[in-house]
Amino acid sequence: MVTALGAGARRVRAAVAEPLSRYVAVVVLGGIVTLAATFAASGFDLVTAGRPEVLFLLVACAVAAELTPLKVVLRRAEGEITASNTFAFALLICYGVLPAALAFALATTLADTLLGKSLSRVAFNAAQYALTVAGAGFVLSLLTALPHTEAPTRLVPSDLLGIAAAALVFHALNSTFVAGAIALSERIGFWRYLAHDLFTQASTAGMLLGLSPVLVIASDFSLTVLPLLFLPLLAIHRGGRQAIAKEHQALHDALTGLPNRVLFRDRVQQAVRAAERRSGGCAVMIMDLNHFKEVNDTLGHHHGDVLLREVAVRLTRTLRSADTVARLGGDEFGVLLPDAESAADALALAQVVQTALREPFVVDGLTLEIGASIGIASHPEHGGHVEVLIQRADIAMYSAKGGGRGCALYESDQDNYSPRRLALAGELRSALESGQLVLHYQPKADVVTGRIVGVEALVRWNHPRHGLLGPEEFVPIAEQTGLIVPLTHWVLDAAIGQCRVWKDQGFELSVAVNLSARSFLDAQLAVNIPRLLAEHGVGPTLLELEVTESTIMLDPARATTTLERLSEIGLTLSIDDFGTGYSSLANLKRLPVDMIKIDKSFVLEMTTEHSDAAIVRSTIELAHNLGLRVIAEGVEDRQSREELGRLGCDFAQGFYLSRPMAADKLTRKLASAPAPDDGVDERPPLRLVAG
Repeated sequence: MVTALGAGARRVRAAVAEPLSRYVAVVVLGGIVTLAATFAASGFDLVTAGRPEVLFLLVACAVAAELTPLKVVLRRAEGEITASNTFAFALLICYGVLPAALAFALATTLADTLLGKSLSRVAFNAAQYALTVAGAGFVLSLLTALPHTEAPTRLVPSDLLGIAAAALVFHALNSTFVAGAIALSERIGFWRYLAHDLFTQASTAGMLLGLSPVLVIASDFSLTVLPLLFLPLLAIHRGGRQAIAKEHQALHDALTGLPNRVLFRDRVQQAVRAAERRSGGCAVMIMDLNHFKEVNDTLGHHHGDVLLREVAVRLTRTLRSADTVARLGGDEFGVLLPDAESAADALALAQVVQTALREPFVVDGLTLEIGASIGIASHPEHGGHVEVLIQRADIAMYSAKGGGRGCALYESDQDNYSPRRLALAGELRSALESGQLVLHYQPKADVVTGRIVGVEALVRWNHPRHGLLGPEEFVPIAEQTGLIVPLTHWVLDAAIGQCRVWKDQGFELSVAVNLSARSFLDAQLAVNIPRLLAEHGVGPTLLELEVTESTIMLDPARATTTLERLSEIGLTLSIDDFGTGYSSLANLKRLPVDMIKIDKSFVLEMTTEHSDAAIVRSTIELAHNLGLRVIAEGVEDRQSREELGRLGCDFAQGFYLSRPMAADKLTRKLASAPAPDDGVDERPPLRLVAG
């Protein structure tokens, strides 16, 4: 997983390593030649230079300033500059190129070595400063008579214009050398970066270089005045710290210290631009913690805050330094993978993150287990704009959460924000109130006798413009807009009412209703169902509730409690789509369920795929050993029905028996259907209408 991402990063580094190495080598060689030539031309003149105390003081200050950088905010990011420029440029004015270049070389070498930078970077920084000082010194010598050997600190008004020109050259050369290295290492446009960098740092660097002639004039008057010049440097230092603090507060989460939504969006935008320049990819992950609300509600917000901080630490440790982890709000986190060249790379790392978050957290002595639902959007496959990537990762996250899949890549059919779906979301509430929703029913039959024993209620929307819409069109909308609870109540009411109508007509059929995760965990469900049964005069044994396997596995403990409450009412409880989630039959022995429904993906090809047949056979046998009945959905041909009968399956459902139909049509079919034959060899086909 991580290896795949590392390989992608290595490919990018390999593509830029050679030109960057050549650039660094040229600069280092140029710096060495410049120092050698300068020393050969004027090295021994320093022995006779006047006021040596000023020379040594400025060198010491340059080294000290390089070791204590000033914090600033550059391009909405924390950065630093050093006041060593001030003292080194003052050395250039007073004593020429060699002492200034040597002071810079000594200062940067010490600072970079203490920070653990590579030898090539240490050499590059020292060399580029030598070239910068030499260029500025050349301009200074052209426009002035500086330095004055016998009176090095003596300046005249005519010198100021040359000093200003040299300062401009100093800043321009310094920015150019740095911009070249950054442009090559990050594969970005040199001229665009250079122009932006020149103007971004011009004010701060200009102020520091502008202090140099003031420093020279003050030292000419008296060295005792020099400490006063540290006051503006201290003001810059303090101002920088305050700016950093304010910038940090504006761009970081106060609880976890992670980047917030604003900074996360900015970094995603930068990653997209960098990926476009190198014709590569990047990925965005949005994750939501599972069961966090229960922690807050049960243990209080203090424990919830501690848990969020622990999650932030674990995410940061799990991911790489190049990745960005952000807290977007509440229990929602975002991750930027700037080197993820494909969606597969991002999916692999998402699985690593999931594994890390499944490890228990210890909060104030309490062991808490949580997980995360993760949605992934990859550039350029899923979008080329920052807002699109974040939105689609968010959509994928809700898809993962709703399906109990843990993590999911964005797919277009997950997108509930198309104009059509937005319109349907606005119309669904009125559809509930105006009677546009209807129920269709699909029969379920006893495999042995062929007798119709029950039906499954399937909701449809009779839309005035779009016609009859299936549940896949609007049930996800109901879940996202909070209408799933009233929709489920309407379905239960209509299904139980129809069950009563059939009973009065002499057809005692059970009716099954599917429950979404949110409806299933609704505390009012166990209160509303007995009331509806009583209103319609229907016994609880005629109502079957189907809950998907993934819904139960989202929160097994809470699901077990809910199932127990519903079982006490006397309802039939069934696990739908069994075999597609994460549970096992071993888990079923702890659940108060009566029936499992084998998912149609195994039934459809059981007569041609040996593995599917083995799964169906094993499921039936083990379920019967646990005292559970089994229904197979997706029965679409006679061969499948006969094989299920041979395997001992209890009930069948599918197009071979009947397609879903309106209640009145099903009533007519029930009235005209032949009586089933209890004989094994001569029983009629399990269908009411043609395939």
